[in-house]
Amino acid sequence: IGIGGTGMSSIARVLLEKGYTVTGSDRALSALALDLQQHGAQVFEGHTAENIQGADVVVRSSAIPDTNVEVVAARAAGIPVLKRSDFLGSLLSDHFGIAVAGSHGKTTTTAMLAYLLTQLGEDPSYIIGGVSKDLSSNAHAGQGKFFVIEADEYDRMFMGLKPNLVLLTNVEYDHPDCYPTPADYLAAFSAFLGNIQSQGRLIACADYPNTAVLLAAKPASLQTLTYALNAAADVQASNCFTNRRGGFDYALTIQGQSYGRVSLQVPGEHNVRNSLAVLAAVFALGLDVAKASEFLAHFTGTGRRFDVLGEANGVIVVDDYAHHPSKIQATLSAARSRYPGHRLVAVWQPHTYSRTKALATEFIQSLSIADQVIVTEVYPAREPIEAFSSASLVAQMPARKAYYCQTLPETIALAEKILLPGDVLLVLSAGDADQVSHQVYHDLQERKS
Repeated sequence: IGIGGTGMSSIARVLLEKGYTVTGSDRALSALALDLQQHGAQVFEGHTAENIQGADVVVRSSAIPDTNVEVVAARAAGIPVLKRSDFLGSLLSDHFGIAVAGSHGKTTTTAMLAYLLTQLGEDPSYIIGGVSKDLSSNAHAGQGKFFVIEADEYDRMFMGLKPNLVLLTNVEYDHPDCYPTPADYLAAFSAFLGNIQSQGRLIACADYPNTAVLLAAKPASLQTLTYALNAAADVQASNCFTNRRGGFDYALTIQGQSYGRVSLQVPGEHNVRNSLAVLAAVFALGLDVAKASEFLAHFTGTGRRFDVLGEANGVIVVDDYAHHPSKIQATLSAARSRYPGHRLVAVWQPHTYSRTKALATEFIQSLSIADQVIVTEVYPAREPIEAFSSASLVAQMPARKAYYCQTLPETIALAEKILLPGDVLLVLSAGDADQVSHQVYHDLQERKS
């Protein structure tokens, strides 16, 4: 139930590849749902009790309430109804489970590791929170022993997992609708680390203060490998510089031993950290680090993560999923590094009222990296509509630098009005504002012709 979303569609894809009969429903048929149809799934548009007929197990998205007509009908018929988190745990049970957790960088790091394991001939299973450009999918049921999964902390989804290896990218407060305080958020990660299998291992980024807190609280028996760009660690990057492809080159050292240079085409220092995490995993798994480093040079990323749509009429258009202050800062900083001397125009669609209000000061600070900012109205996602407006944040930004648009058509019109040749447009949204980047890019191409 909710098969069209990224998380649920990935489960459906794995089950189809394993040979199961898969049916599903959603209120609207997304591109992912339509693709599943083409691969053998029966997908219903809308929710009705009849949709669950013939099912042996029902799996529901965390966004689906107990009152959903299909959930009610399944329980009345005695059909087991599992949350996505519980079902994911069962998928990992027959594999060497590798979970990628953290506030930021999960999707790219998961895709990066799945790609490297594939290139190294391991044929891993994987579930990614986005579509990998290199693997052309968000999920796969491989024949190898490894199962790489993006471990989402929202709604404590990751608590259903009992992995053998965890990659912890960072921990910064998020999801105030689930975790009332930063302490609650940190405690959830601490509890998750307690789920790691005996003889398991943790790979953690030492560049973040909360990592030290979690490492101090972890079980003494848990083996740990740290990585860092700016701190002492087992796995380190040094002599970093921007290369001709807009990514970074750096020298890799693992436990004091040099492994040569690594070259990335994905931009930003955050991707240096992501690559350190996956190379640490390759090392921990006893695989060929040198070969993995070579393959990393060809990694192009995932959809909606610094996704360069192209250049039209002199304007470079980038679509990105950033919806947390640190993610926005990382994306804008990557743009500064990749496009030095260009004016950065950011379109930001706030995602959920709870996050926008709780982190308002941090959002304003991170957006200050851009030269011009257009702020849309809040995308409520799973939350009820509130009287709060993102216009209140724009009022706190410098005049003539920030603009507020109530609707996406207004946003598109304003962006096209202020954009000049040489500008870089970055659309930052986990909601539906990706239509802004695509429409502006289309219109600029039309203007050029």
